[in-house]
Formats: sequence, C-alpha cells, structure tokens
Amino acid sequence: MANTDLPTDPTLDEVRDVLAPLIARNAAFDGWTHAALDMAAEQAGVEQDIARLAFDGGPLGMIDAWFAHIDTIMLTQCPPDTLAPMKVREKITALIEARLDAASADREALHRAMPILAMPQNLARAVKLGWRTADAIWRAAGDTATDYNHYTKRSLLAGIYSATMLVFINDESEDHAETSAFLARRIDNVMQFEKAKARLSANKERRPSLARFVGRLRYHAR
Repeated sequence: MANTDLPTDPTLDEVRDVLAPLIARNAAFDGWTHAALDMAAEQAGVEQDIARLAFDGGPLGMIDAWFAHIDTIMLTQCPPDTLAPMKVREKITALIEARLDAASADREALHRAMPILAMPQNLARAVKLGWRTADAIWRAAGDTATDYNHYTKRSLLAGIYSATMLVFINDESEDHAETSAFLARRIDNVMQFEKAKARLSANKERRPSLARFVGRLRYHAR
C-alpha cells in the first residue's frame, strides 16, 4: 500500500526519509539487506529500482538513514520549550532516552546493525554517525562551545551513547531500568569531568603569571 507521506515526484532524499523506518522494521527479520529494502519499497509504494538507487550505499546507507530518522524523532520529542527549564545533565538524559525510545520498537534491527558498524572497513562511518548524534544532542541542550570543548564534549557523549546502546540491546529489565541506571552513571562521570575541567581552568587563571611579574619588575625599576 502506498505511503501518503511520499510526494508525487519525490527526491531521493524524500524516498530515503520515508523508507528508512520501514527498512528498519524489516531488518529485524531480514537483516540490513536488499530483501528488507525491497519489502519496505513495496510497503511504501516505491518502485524497487528507485529504492535501490536511493540506498546504493548498501547496508551502511540504510543504517545511516535510519539513525538520522531516529535523531529527528528525538528532537521532536524533546522540543526547546521542554528542555529549557532543565539542567544540562537532565537535558542530555532526556534526549538520549528519547532516542532509545525511538529505537526500542526496532531493537532487533539495532542489534543487527551493530556488527555491521563494528566491521573494520565501517569504523570511520560508525564514528561519524556517533559524532552526528552527539552533536545534535549537545546543540539541542544549548551548547555553543566552539573551542576544544566542542570536540571533547561530543567525543565523550558519543562514547557514552555507544556504550549505552550496547547495554540497551541486551536489556530485558522492566522499562529498560538497567539501561537508565547505566546511562545515569555515565553522565554523572561526564559531569564530574566537566567540573574538574572548570576547577582546573579557574586555578590556572588565578595562578601567578611570570610575564606579569616580570612586567611589574620592569615598571617599578623605572
């Protein structure tokens, strides 16, 4: 049956947007394969040749599109007015949990995606996808850092999310309580790290400056 969300003359990006969640649903049974793609195309009323052209990057392209779809849901579920009154750690937690919730219906697809992303030839792409999600989360949380903090924050968060996903795909506890507890501990570690950096920076600013000291000596010597 045709998907009414698809325009009459869609672009390849629009085809990817519509097919991504359908591919994930079928990937739970067929893996990230052409079989899952073809089934999704049939469900959406998209010609098979067009679907394959849209995902000519193979499994990685399918996973990439699905992750982008999940990121969009995450941001929709956590709009700025909802996040505004929260503390930073609460914003980060809410955003990650929203993303996990978005993936929960297709957890088996996520499970099947992990070995593909872990292949040596795919590691660079996997890191890029993790960075993209971490960047989206920090931006939604209001981070505007442009110095080295921009990179350290995203690197740390990408690592946290990757580790949390590994717990999530094997979590059989009620309401994914084990995943939530794991995430809380990891975020707490990051917050402690950020506080330690802030203290170090403050101490550095208070530390006597040799240049200023020498300058004063020269000034008083005149």
